[in-house]
Order: sequence, then structure tokens, then C-alpha cells
Amino acid sequence: MSMIREMMSYPFMVRALLGGIMVSLCAALLGVSLVLKRYSMIGDGLSHVSFGALSVALALGWSPLKVSIPVVVLSAFFLLRISGDGKVKSDAAIAMISASALAVGITITSLTTGMTTDVSSYMFGSILAMSRDDVMLSAGLSAVVLCLFLFCYNKLFAVTFDESFARATGVKVERYNVLLAVLTAVTIVLGMRMMGAMLISSLIIFPSLTSMRLFKSFCGVVVCSGVVAALCFFAGIMLSYIFSVPAGASVVLVNLTIFLLFTAVQSAYKACGCERRQP
Repeated sequence: MSMIREMMSYPFMVRALLGGIMVSLCAALLGVSLVLKRYSMIGDGLSHVSFGALSVALALGWSPLKVSIPVVVLSAFFLLRISGDGKVKSDAAIAMISASALAVGITITSLTTGMTTDVSSYMFGSILAMSRDDVMLSAGLSAVVLCLFLFCYNKLFAVTFDESFARATGVKVERYNVLLAVLTAVTIVLGMRMMGAMLISSLIIFPSLTSMRLFKSFCGVVVCSGVVAALCFFAGIMLSYIFSVPAGASVVLVNLTIFLLFTAVQSAYKACGCERRQP
């Protein structure tokens, strides 16, 4: 407790926790649908797009977040369009956009500012990168993402498991797929300051996969993912503060540890013959 009180005495740590936990919750909730739809790598692709947009913004002296959010949202629309027409598979589309955007960002960075501290913080994450304005923007947009997810929960559930059935019952599948992509794009941009472009996709993937080790229902996985994401982020920030290591890497390692722990519990559960039979 004394360590927590000491950590919370620093304003930058408070900002990191407030902004990071909100973004982690958004990423975890959206990640359940993305993982089940086999679209989990969209986070990695959009994070590279965001890095390219941020590199352009820093080179021109513009606000990084205000530039990257619309660019990444448009990229999400483009990604859905080229993968939805069947000519390009979703994994190939993500790889194509990811590599192209990362190449643009690296080229612009090398020709202008070079690998400065700001660029490195966006690439690998930094707890010192969160300003007061960033936290306020992250909290506001994260609240919007969470409210939209909860409001559209039933429709997203239907679209996640059976698009054909959802379309037959009158659900506008394309609209909710676009909504899912847009919310993911906003979450990716907000989380890059903390996690970096290289690690932000872990916030989407790990909590969902961890929760699926023990829970079978969609609601159970969603709730557990949110709890796991928040606790892992808090633990990762504490480790980052104690051992002076990058925050993004600490959060990922904590998530990996919890995933392995849940996997071990699942294996023990099966070995005891206690697993509930599936219908």
C-alpha cells in the first residue's frame, strides 16, 4: 500500500492510470467480438496506420491525436471495404495496410525529425507521454466507446456469432461491422501513447483469450475481459514504476502471465473431469 500511495503521488502516474484503464476496458470489450470474428489483428494493422499518421503530424507540427483519429477511422472503412468484397481476404488486407502505413511513417520520420523522443514514445509507449489534455480526451472518447458498446451490445452479439442469421432478422450487419471497426480505430489511437504501436494490439487480444479459458458465455467473457484488462494494466504500471521498464512491455508481460495462469487452471479443471459438457 505504501508503494501504491507513493506511485499515486506523482501526477503523471495518475494520468497514466486513468487514461490507460479506460482504454484497456474499451480494447478488452471490443476485443471479444474481434477475436471471435477472427479479426483480432485489425488492432495491429490500425496501430501501424496510426503511427504513419502520427509521423506526418509530428513532421508538420500538427496535433498528433487530432490527425491520427480521422485517418485511422478512414483506414478502418477502407479495410472493411476491400476485405468485404471478397477479392482480398481480411488477413491479407490487414497485412497490406499495416506494412504500407509503417513504411510511410518510417520514411517520413527519417526524412524530417528523425527518431526523436516523441516518435519513440508512439512506437514503444511511454507513461510520461500522457498530458492532461490527452487524459481528458482519452477519458471522454473512451466513455463514448463504452456507452456505444453497451447500447449496441445485443446487435454486436448477433453480428459476432452469425451474420447471416442477424441479417435475416433485420439487423443491419454492415452498419454494426463499421461501428465495431470505428470504435476499434478510436481505441487504438488513444492507447498508442501508453502502449506504443508495436504493443497496442495486445490489449485487444490477451484479455479475450484469457477469459475464454474459463468462461463459455459471451457475457461472461466480456465481463471477465474487462476485469482482467483493468487489473493487468494496473499491475503492469506498478511493475513499470518499480523496475523502471517501459509501461507497454510491463502490461503485456502481466497479460501473458495471467493468460498462462488461466490456461493452467483450465487444464487442471479438465484433468479433474469438472468441465461442463457442451451441448
